[in-house]
Amino acid sequence: MMNPFLQVALGGAIGATARYAVYRAIAWHGPGFPIATGLVNVLGSFAMGLLAAFMAHRWHNHYAPFLLTGVLGGFTTFSAFSLDAMTLWERGQMADTIIYISVSVVLSLFAVTAGLAVGRGLFA
Repeated sequence: MMNPFLQVALGGAIGATARYAVYRAIAWHGPGFPIATGLVNVLGSFAMGLLAAFMAHRWHNHYAPFLLTGVLGGFTTFSAFSLDAMTLWERGQMADTIIYISVSVVLSLFAVTAGLAVGRGLFA
């Protein structure tokens, strides 16, 4: 078994690269609504639920440092989410700020719940 710190480091590099790819694909540059950050958080939340269910029923948690902490920790972007929310706020886009925070949190919670349900249905 690989050292857990090495698993996290390798997974983090993969996750961060994937996050950058999403940002490039969506190409949000400058003022606007931070779609890429929200999308990454929702996709990451779904994947977190799905993988957590899979590992609980099939793999145990041997790959949790690599997949959950590393890949998904590097992929999801709570710190970027926070900065995007504050940027909208500081621009005076109060309604967008509230919508962005609410939609991101609700969809991410829904996505992790859906991922767990799908994962439990597939792997239990």
